[in-house]
Amino acid sequence: MKLKASELRQKSHEELSTMLIDLSRERFTLQMQKGTGQLSKTAQVKKVRRDVARVQTVLNEMARA
Repeated sequence: MKLKASELRQKSHEELSTMLIDLSRERFTLQMQKGTGQLSKTAQVKKVRRDVARVQTVLNEMARA
């Protein structure tokens, strides 16, 4: 499931903060699995990393507004 910036902009600051924490944990887990050779879908790391960036971008936009 790809997160869309337009959908993220409709969420509250608290929801986005929670989502950012969850995505960061998932990213860490995936990186550890990749490092130990347990991860079969290595593209998943890139997807989660970009989702984290999208959430951070929307949070920064909210902070400026």
